Amino acid sequence: MMALAPAKINLFLHVAAPGADGFHPLSSLMVFADIGDQVSLTPAEALGLKVYGPFAAELEGEGDNLVLRAAHALAAQARRPLAPVGLALEKSLPVAAGLGGGSSDAGTALRLLRTAWDLPMSDHDLEAVAASLGSDGAACLWGRPVLAEGRGERLRPAPDLPVIDAVLVNPRVSVSTGQVYGLYDRAGRFSDPAPPPMPDSLESVQELAAWLTTTTNDLQAPAVDLAPVIGDVLTTLADEPEALMARMSGSGATCFALCASDLEAQGLADRIGRMRPDWWVQPCRLGGPWA
Repeated sequence: MMALAPAKINLFLHVAAPGADGFHPLSSLMVFADIGDQVSLTPAEALGLKVYGPFAAELEGEGDNLVLRAAHALAAQARRPLAPVGLALEKSLPVAAGLGGGSSDAGTALRLLRTAWDLPMSDHDLEAVAASLGSDGAACLWGRPVLAEGRGERLRPAPDLPVIDAVLVNPRVSVSTGQVYGLYDRAGRFSDPAPPPMPDSLESVQELAAWLTTTTNDLQAPAVDLAPVIGDVLTTLADEPEALMARMSGSGATCFALCASDLEAQGLADRIGRMRPDWWVQPCRLGGPWA
């Protein structure tokens, strides 16, 4: 069994002041790319994880990987003997990149394991397990467009969205989410945790891009302060004619540009790739789910 763990993109991300528990209430419109990591299951003598792929070396260690933590969390919920399985993760997405890679990997593993172990667990209960693994966990379990609120665990359907062709660019730097939030807190300019007014439907990517200019990613400025190369990526994208708008995803460092068509996205990706061969550049389509 194998499935895609799609990259997560925050089209906007509004972050409020931290509460007494230290967590920041947020609102974010999340969509998912048709590219990502791959998670697979194989018969095995014991539950374990193999990690490979172009970004495998950047993970801290297989023992603390979210995929394995997800498997153990699900097994604990089962309360019955389970057939051992081997988990494999092909890590094709940059790590600590604002793409929800770990949460998406974990969510994909949960869905595959529920099927493989034939667990009589509802979607709601599976979502609770995913949410326990991190703030993006619930949204990344299903990989479909959602409006996330609270810590990211309260989900509502997204507006109807058009076909979204895009280019993702990561300057191959990892950004600490904790450090980004620390700079954001010190600045003290917090957003309202309530979602902004949203239309029920956005009929074209041009309309979507225009509406997104009324929103922000509140973590973009502190991330640029922490890693100025993110600003270089955003300026490079914004200066290209195919880019309808450019923004950072999550806490960085990956940025995205929305384009009018797949041909324009491919052209932009090719040009950026030639200009900056040291950057990770991928054309993609945003939306989901892609299973």
